[in-house]
Amino acid sequence: MQIKERFFANFDLENVEVLHLFLSIAEKGEIDTSPFFDELRKEYPNIKTVVPRVDFERDVLEHLEIDAGSRLKVNHWGISEPVGDELVSEKEIDLVLVPMLCFDERGFRVGHGKGYYDKFLSLCRADCLKVGLSFFEPIAEISDVHRFDVKLDFCVTPEKIYRFS
Repeated sequence: MQIKERFFANFDLENVEVLHLFLSIAEKGEIDTSPFFDELRKEYPNIKTVVPRVDFERDVLEHLEIDAGSRLKVNHWGISEPVGDELVSEKEIDLVLVPMLCFDERGFRVGHGKGYYDKFLSLCRADCLKVGLSFFEPIAEISDVHRFDVKLDFCVTPEKIYRFS
């Protein structure tokens, strides 16, 4: 079972009003999230889908709603981002699908090293679900975990779903 199918078959989205999903960076080997967007639009039109945009002046992620008609532009890192100025607060987000390079058996992840997602996830509500998407199974332990790193609640891989407490 593929990652998208495993996610939609195992997570109850009935009470999710706002879902945060990243726009994939193919060159970085990230999971293609376009099928997730398609499934959300088709099967869950009531869920507001938001994506990140980097605010380089404040060095944080902003969050904007996206739909089939949204305009995108490519930032100086080659990442597609939405155009617009109506931001969604981190406190409104119910579930975040998190990109990563790898994760460990404790639920910590390694991203692309800028810390944007840890800053963002630390601002989300305590009950916001943080679900990683990974092609790979976990490693035993990430040795350079910092006090500000935020653990995942779950991680979905092609083989299984990992739950972290």
